[in-house]
Amino acid sequence: MKDALVPVLVVIGLLLLAGLTLFLVRQPRRGALPPAEEQRPGIERGEKIPPSVITAPAPEKPAPEKAPEQAAPGKPAVVPAPAPPAPGETAPPVEIAPPKPAEPEIETPEPTAGRLVRLRARLSRSQNVFGKGLLGLLSRDHLDDDAWDEVEESLISADVGVQATTEIVAKLRERTRVLGTRTSADLRALLTEELTEALDPKLDRSLRTGVVDGKPSVILVVGVNGAGKTTSCGKIARVLVADGHTVVLGAADTFRAAAAEQLATWASRVGAQVVRGPEGGDPAAVAFDAVKKGIDAGVDTVLIDTAGRLQNKVGLMDELGKIKRVVEKHGPVSETLLVLDATAGQNGLSQARVFTEVADVTGVVLTKLDGTAKGGIVIAVQRALGIPVKLVGLGEGPDDLAPFDPQQFVSALLGDE
Repeated sequence: MKDALVPVLVVIGLLLLAGLTLFLVRQPRRGALPPAEEQRPGIERGEKIPPSVITAPAPEKPAPEKAPEQAAPGKPAVVPAPAPPAPGETAPPVEIAPPKPAEPEIETPEPTAGRLVRLRARLSRSQNVFGKGLLGLLSRDHLDDDAWDEVEESLISADVGVQATTEIVAKLRERTRVLGTRTSADLRALLTEELTEALDPKLDRSLRTGVVDGKPSVILVVGVNGAGKTTSCGKIARVLVADGHTVVLGAADTFRAAAAEQLATWASRVGAQVVRGPEGGDPAAVAFDAVKKGIDAGVDTVLIDTAGRLQNKVGLMDELGKIKRVVEKHGPVSETLLVLDATAGQNGLSQARVFTEVADVTGVVLTKLDGTAKGGIVIAVQRALGIPVKLVGLGEGPDDLAPFDPQQFVSALLGDE
């Protein structure tokens, strides 16, 4: 019996050992940690949305541009600045228009009436000779031969001229002897009368302007360079505009580079047109075009600045003769004005005689009269040339060219009482 239980117990023990072994194999070992899992961000899950509710987002509409705000009355409108270009994009080049040249302001010349009276102070240098010197000599208690010699020397030094001085002194001696004139007022009246008579107030000193037979008058301005010819031409234009005339200027002095620019500047100030040609071009062609322009524009006067840098009489005669012939294809030349420098004195008369021989000079423009003490040159010019002085320059200003009036001029020479 005992022998029979032994095998049974052995089998049971083997089965228990096998079961224990299997159990231990399947159990993890104590103390071992499970492998670390990667840390993943937590995702919160909400309620499940049915597919029918999920829709694609609507495309964004660009914001509408704001219209510029309406400016309040009297204030400029505010224009928004352009948006900057997106990164990576190149902004198109902005074309900047060049500034427009400013139009010259049209000036209104001063009236010509009374200019000589207004500018009488400019003759202060000549007043020292005539107003103080001569009146002082004539006011002496006893006028002997020596005193009269001093009177004669004063007149000659003032460029009155020898012949005119002799005549004036002779008349003064006779009248003071016969009339017994001695008071200051009487002597002033006597000297005023004699000087005015020497200037021949009966001469026509008006400028021949205006439309003739449906065409504008043509005025030629001649004279040597340096006498202020081109400047005087511009100032004559101002005189004409001040008197209500319309003018076209012709820059026919093509030998001097700055002459055309100078004349254009004068023309722009009074709103007049100017015709010019190339430097060194034909002066006669410019004169012809200027007259034609004047006819087309309907102005009443064409003013032509001619060349003054001619070295000999033959060249001068040829040039002025050609200009006159070409201009007269449109109509006759109404006036030829000779510009003389008063500071040149008697030396300027020799140049003046050359111009009177080659051109039909009808009037004299005497410039720079304010810069000399020899105001008697007006008398000498008229006596030597037989041509009236029509305009006198008494300063650098644009309206310092005055129509000449003998009575006003003598009054200015003698100064205030």
